[in-house]
Amino acid sequence: MASADQQREIVIVGGGIIGCCSAYFLTRHPSYDPARHKITILEATEIAGGASGKAGGLLALWAYPSNIVPLSYKLHAQLAEEHGGKTRWGYREVNCGQVIANGRSLSDKSKDMAGAKVGGSSVSLQKRNETAKGQLRAAGVPADLDWLVPDLVRGYESMSEPGETAQVHPYLFTTSMAKLAEEKGAKVVLGSVTNIDRTVDGVKSVTYTEKDSGESRTIPATDVLITAGPWTRSVFPPAPISATRAHSVVIRPTRPVSAYTLFTNIALPAGFDGSKKRPTVVTPEIYARPDGTVYACGEGDRVIPLPKTTADVQVDNSRCQDIIDSVGSVSDELRDGEVSVRQACYLPNVDAMGGGPLIGHTGIKGLYLAAGHTCWGIQNAPGTGKLMSEFVFDGKAKSAKIAALDPQNFL
Repeated sequence: MASADQQREIVIVGGGIIGCCSAYFLTRHPSYDPARHKITILEATEIAGGASGKAGGLLALWAYPSNIVPLSYKLHAQLAEEHGGKTRWGYREVNCGQVIANGRSLSDKSKDMAGAKVGGSSVSLQKRNETAKGQLRAAGVPADLDWLVPDLVRGYESMSEPGETAQVHPYLFTTSMAKLAEEKGAKVVLGSVTNIDRTVDGVKSVTYTEKDSGESRTIPATDVLITAGPWTRSVFPPAPISATRAHSVVIRPTRPVSAYTLFTNIALPAGFDGSKKRPTVVTPEIYARPDGTVYACGEGDRVIPLPKTTADVQVDNSRCQDIIDSVGSVSDELRDGEVSVRQACYLPNVDAMGGGPLIGHTGIKGLYLAAGHTCWGIQNAPGTGKLMSEFVFDGKAKSAKIAALDPQNFL
């Protein structure tokens, strides 16, 4: 570790939520001095162009891994309080539960909203009638979770107590962290890293291809933080990081829905979409957002290998439609809502026993790794960013005990 009062050239490879939070906390570290310390976020395409802009944004005290979750969850609340996160990036506490339900065929329509038929031009915007509410209560469903079709719900179980689950809008949160870091002196540069140059004494510089001009450029570096998510291996081959593609959609429901994040288990009937498919069980996640939209995602796949950049990610519209049909099979508000976004991204996984993420020194002087956060990248980004600032300026993690996440255990 170089002395904090020396000139430092800190390069963060990757402009996702981990990189942006690392930049934010580096600029807030007591030892940071913009006159002596230069911080550059080097991003291939755009800030939050990958999973950091397309994730669900769920925050939970019961997330993984337990050694950084409490720190990160607390920091989320503090960041929202300090920077107006409620309005700036949609921070709020939410209810979270698991729903077991029977899905219905796409041709079926519900008649349980104030006695009016739902579907097509006859969508009722009224809330459910008393009979429907009674059916929901019988299944153990909270009274305000009234946007599920009552006679389809077989059971509901709360997954958290008040204060244990929250959410943010991932794209707004990530871009806000980048802007807040820039306000304190960090700089965002768009370009794809081609080499991390080093000598026997440690890292020396980073070479990249500039996005707009296509020219090769090199910037000096005393410290390099690799926060490239699923692209980590392309800039640091020894890292045991692989990628899984995930699809999601954003729906604007036919009326405002209550603040719930739901993990579902939906049994779809044979031929529910008009095909000859056999009965199947699907498990989409459904997150209501404060902006009036609902985010839903399905299971991951590895059909298409990781592309060169986030700009090259292929969206399989049939997978998006499967999500839309699945969530619509248990909710009129989602079934008849407007689909505004169909998207895909890649999540980073650690291919090693014990999983990830990997946070800390690589064993090469000045080279640090923070990657492999799977689906909990948004949740664990503030904690990771704070720990990375401590590695750089203090030489060790101080805010959490993370020996089990040491990259050197796996490299």
